[in-house]
Amino acid sequence: MQCAVPSVSIIGTRGYPSYYGGFETAVRKLAPYLRDHGWDVTVYGRKGALTLDDPDLDSGVRTVTTRGFESRSLSTLSYGLTSAFHAMRKRPDVVLVMNVANGYFLPLLRSRQIPIVLNVDGMEWERAKWGRLAKRVFKGGANMTARFADFLVVDAEEIGRRWESEFGRGGRYIPYGADFLEDLPIEEGLESGTYVLYVARFVPENSFSEFLAAAETMSTRHPVVIVGSSGYGGALEDELKASVGRNPNIRWLGHIRDQRRLLALWQHAGAYFHGHSVGGTNPALVQALACGSPVVARDTPYNAEVLGPSAGILVAPTPGAISGALNELMADAALRARLTSAGRSRAAERFTWESVCESYEAALNEAIGGART
Repeated sequence: MQCAVPSVSIIGTRGYPSYYGGFETAVRKLAPYLRDHGWDVTVYGRKGALTLDDPDLDSGVRTVTTRGFESRSLSTLSYGLTSAFHAMRKRPDVVLVMNVANGYFLPLLRSRQIPIVLNVDGMEWERAKWGRLAKRVFKGGANMTARFADFLVVDAEEIGRRWESEFGRGGRYIPYGADFLEDLPIEEGLESGTYVLYVARFVPENSFSEFLAAAETMSTRHPVVIVGSSGYGGALEDELKASVGRNPNIRWLGHIRDQRRLLALWQHAGAYFHGHSVGGTNPALVQALACGSPVVARDTPYNAEVLGPSAGILVAPTPGAISGALNELMADAALRARLTSAGRSRAAERFTWESVCESYEAALNEAIGGART
C-alpha cells in the first residue's frame, strides 16, 4: 500500500549529483523534483563519482554509495547488484532502474513485491564499443527486463517500436529535457559563431573517427572545438592528440563537468555536429537545440525524430559528407539563423525538464498502483 509519503529508490546511475552522462543528467533534475513534490528519494551511486559541491545540490535527496568493481565491463553489473540488495532491505514503494544491464537483478526486487519502473536506454547490445560477450550480457538483461519490469520507459518513440517488435513490450515515451539559460560568456580564445563544435564520448558509434577526419579538412577554414574523452584513453584519444599536435586550429577541451561552460560552447557555436548512431533521444542533441546551435547530425531514425522536419541537417557518416555539410552551413548565415530558431522552438515544445519530470512521477505512481506496460 502506498504510504502518505511515497518512497522511491533510483538504481543504475553514478549517483546524485553526477555529471557523467544522460542518466545522471536526468537524475539531477528528477530527484529534487520528486522531493519538492512530497517524495522520499534515495539515489544509489558510486564513491568518488559525486559532485558534492554542486550549488544546486538538494540536501533532502538521500544518497547511498555501494561497492562495485571499477572496470569498463563490470562496473554497471557490480554496482547494480549491490544497489539491488540494499533496496531489497529498504523496501521502497517503487524503484526506478536505469539501464537494461540491471535487468538481471529485477527478480530480487520482485521477490520483495517492489514495483519496478525501468528506463531501457538505447539498444546497448548494438554499440560497437562492446565485445561479443558484453553484447550478449546486455541482450540478456533486456530479456530479463521485458519479463520482470512492471513499467518500461523509452526515451524515443523509435526505441518503443523496437521493443514492441523484439520483446513484445511497449513503454511510455519520456525523453530528456534541456536547460534554457540566458546568454553566457564565450570560452576564452574563441569568437562567437565562428567555430564548429563536437561533444561526445570517443567511441566508434559516435562517428568520432569520421568527424576527426572531417576536422582535418574543415580546420583550414574554421576553428574546430572538440569536447569529450574516451574515459579510458586508448587509440581514439591518441588519434586526436596527433591531430591537435599538427593542427593548431583543432582544439580539444577534454571532458567538461562545468555545465555552464558547456552550455556556453553550444550557445556560441557556428555549427554543432552530432554523430551519435545508437540510442534514442540523446541529451546532448536536445541541449544543443535549446542553446540555439545550428545542428548537423548523423542520419539515424533517432536523430531525425529529435530534429523533426526543420531543426537540423542530416548527413551520412562519412568524412566528406560531414565536412561538406558543416562548411556549407558555416558559409550560410541565413540558414544558421533558421536552424537556431527552429531548434529552440522544438526544444521548448518537446523537451522541457518540467514535462519530463511530470511524466516520470506519473509512471512511478502508476507502478505503485499496479499498472504494467
